Amino acid sequence: MDDECDWRLQSDWYSPTRLHDSPVEYDFPGDRFIPNRSLMDLDQAQGVLTNRINRGPRKTKLTIEYQRNLGNLTLDAEGRPFQMLVFRGSPKSGRRLGRLTDEMRRRHEEILSYKPLRRFPKSESCILDAPNIRNDYYLNVMEWGKTNVLAVALGARLYLWNADNHKIELLSEATENDYPASVSWSEDAKMLAVGYRCSRIQLFDVESLKPVGFLTLVRCLNGHQKRVGSIAWNGNILTSGSCDRAIINHDVRARNSMVCYVKMHKGEVCGLKWSNTGSILASGANDNLVCLWDACKMSSMHLLYRLNDHKAAVKALAWCPYNYNVLATGGGSTDGSLKIWNTQKGTCINSTETKSQICGLQWNRHHKEILSGHGYGFECQNQLCLWRYPSMSRIGGSVNHRSRVLHLSQSPDGLTVVSAGEDETLRFWEVFGPASDGNSRISYLESLLSLKTSPIR
Repeated sequence: MDDECDWRLQSDWYSPTRLHDSPVEYDFPGDRFIPNRSLMDLDQAQGVLTNRINRGPRKTKLTIEYQRNLGNLTLDAEGRPFQMLVFRGSPKSGRRLGRLTDEMRRRHEEILSYKPLRRFPKSESCILDAPNIRNDYYLNVMEWGKTNVLAVALGARLYLWNADNHKIELLSEATENDYPASVSWSEDAKMLAVGYRCSRIQLFDVESLKPVGFLTLVRCLNGHQKRVGSIAWNGNILTSGSCDRAIINHDVRARNSMVCYVKMHKGEVCGLKWSNTGSILASGANDNLVCLWDACKMSSMHLLYRLNDHKAAVKALAWCPYNYNVLATGGGSTDGSLKIWNTQKGTCINSTETKSQICGLQWNRHHKEILSGHGYGFECQNQLCLWRYPSMSRIGGSVNHRSRVLHLSQSPDGLTVVSAGEDETLRFWEVFGPASDGNSRISYLESLLSLKTSPIR
């Protein structure tokens, strides 16, 4: 019984009622939340909480000094009251940072969109002598292969000039009263096709030309009756055009190579070009016509279109490298017009009067431009002219050739063009460079401003 009374007395010491009645009468250790409740005046605390009268904080000397210092603060740079402890990542500062970012992006886009003014080079990068080159508009005796080797016929001899080491090798020499009338590299530059005055075509294996003077003649192709002045490759198909007005397709893999023979033109076929896709053949001739052939229907004499806008022979043909349905053609001395064609519709998109014979055309693969080489005429006589596409406004030109330009060819990288002239020179022009940067390349500033994250950490 006594133990039970003691337990009740101890529990009563810790009860709120007991503390309320005698808050300071007992001394006990307290609990873990309030160490010592005996020091608390609960009556006063209840009165403060329940009293509706707001007496306000008592102004001390320190408070008065603090208020006076706040009143002495000056305005900020924008005329607003100075604020202490401002969070710099606030929405206002974020909007200002956004405006700065947009301004940086805009200026960077202006820098990227700026394109320096294109000009024709003042002089050649290299000049080679070309003695005995034939002064004949209807021939095609120069071409630059993908292995950076230039093939050029000088009289009865056919030479190879290596642009990497500048070595010259004699490939072949024709017999008396015969000469190379056309040359063309295969697409892989392993084979060189040469058409001759005596109507034959020879195929040379240039890869076997390891020792100087060693030559492998693969085979001869026949079928024409007169000189072969134009040839063009399309995979394993070699197409030839002749003074006999015929066009022949040869499959160089077959023993009986002739797979197609057509005779549509009424004059010497002096220009042949396959489209970039290999599906359309463009042929130009001395009858002032340009014919577009479907590769699958040539044997049936099926023409896609017959373009008859030129008024002279058409030798210069060039397919656009970035629009496969666009073909450029150039007319002879009594025509002198540079025409751009839509080969899907068979319509002329643009016609530019150069008032000079057009002997060659080359598209720029790095910029939207086209280069023309000219012969006899007036305004552009014996010149190289660079035109901006599609406006066809003239950028510039060169008058360094002392006589007409006969042939044009382009380096494998598409930066250099070589022109062969009646003045027996080969002139190399750095006219198509420099190459423009790819759009996929991301600049350093663009990577900083971009919200995209790299997939590689």
